[in-house]
Amino acid sequence: MPERSRNVWAPWRMAYIEQLGDDDGGDCGGGCFLCDYREDPGSDAVHHVLWRTATTMVLLNRFPYTGGHLLVAPLEHVPEPDELPDEIVCDLARQLRDAKRVLTAAFRADGYNLGMNLGRCAGAGLPGHMHWHIVPRWGGDTNFMSVTGDARVIPISLDAVYERLQAARADLGVG
Repeated sequence: MPERSRNVWAPWRMAYIEQLGDDDGGDCGGGCFLCDYREDPGSDAVHHVLWRTATTMVLLNRFPYTGGHLLVAPLEHVPEPDELPDEIVCDLARQLRDAKRVLTAAFRADGYNLGMNLGRCAGAGLPGHMHWHIVPRWGGDTNFMSVTGDARVIPISLDAVYERLQAARADLGVG
């Protein structure tokens, strides 16, 4: 007997699929949403950029693993951290620390996954512009939907997450 077909509709994923380019890690040349955001600071709220420094930015992942999934990226379009000067590497580390503090204040996560995917074969959707992921985690956040349905339920909108994190950021004096 054939297995019953299951459909999980996720039309918002098409925006992600369509924005994936053939960025090979070279010069930007268009197609990099992080560079687009870098050049348009007046639209930070629209793009859910939480804050910027002179060399980095912290923003919500538009295609989150969990609510509050953040990206911390250098403004410079480089594929590897070893291509960055020490000052930018240090600033990225400070922003990772501060982003985790803001997430903790806003969502009281039980733990975090921090990491980066370098190269397309390692899972990088944007291999030419390196960035860190900060994924807040809670006990029980892997539930029956992800285990049996191969789908995630994210119970909060990006706009609501953005507002909550901006309030926590202001309370902590971060950014």
